[in-house]
Amino acid sequence: MAETRLRPLVGLPACIRESEGQSFHAVHLRYVAAVAEAAEALPLIIPALGDAHDIPGLVARLDGLFLTGSPSNVEPHHYGGATVPGIRHDRMRDETTLPLIREALRQGVPILAVCRGHEELNVALGGTLHQRVHEMPGKLDHRRPPNSPVEVEYGERHRVSLVEGGHLRRIAQGAAELAVNSLHDQAIDQVAPGLAVEAISEDGLVEAVRVEGAATFAIGVQWHPEWQALTKPFSRALFAEFRAAIEARAASREGSARRTGRAA
Repeated sequence: MAETRLRPLVGLPACIRESEGQSFHAVHLRYVAAVAEAAEALPLIIPALGDAHDIPGLVARLDGLFLTGSPSNVEPHHYGGATVPGIRHDRMRDETTLPLIREALRQGVPILAVCRGHEELNVALGGTLHQRVHEMPGKLDHRRPPNSPVEVEYGERHRVSLVEGGHLRRIAQGAAELAVNSLHDQAIDQVAPGLAVEAISEDGLVEAVRVEGAATFAIGVQWHPEWQALTKPFSRALFAEFRAAIEARAASREGSARRTGRAA
């Protein structure tokens, strides 16, 4: 009988959510589904426990890291920003994801970062954020359309220019532009050292980045490719690249485990 190979393991850090007076560690279904279906991996929800985790040990068990969007934003003290009233934060998610990102890059674990995750990637490496893009002169309102059906919320809102010679332009088979959805109120301000800009919006926001010199796939996008990930051509191609990277990581971990006689 042929040996059944386990699917690669992809971690999804959870957010702390409140419901009916109680707190939950939560990840939206669409992110879990995208990892299971488009990346063909086993999703592992990582509780937002901060430094209670053994971060190096946890990362060593992962084949990929998918940083999701969230209603919350990175606390500004992580990048030297001022506290702005009315912005929702999630301290425990920050304390989990920021060290996870740094350790995943150190260990060569593939990373796909979306929306808040894209912003976290920038902050983890030393960049800063705009906290209220819609209040900035000359910028579009990138927030979620209010009181709209989900198909409208996640529908295409604006175009981004893909940087010539960039990784995303290659994934897009040479296309110079891409129509994307938009559901964020924060965005990258100063790009972190070591990040290459991959896409820019019509109003000049950094919409995608790549970690320069990373050992493997390490991409952040401001939009939501997990929405209809199997039917949108660019999203399908992006997840296919992520899938190839996590499968390579899984094969490497499996080979190392066999050589040392340990479980992968």
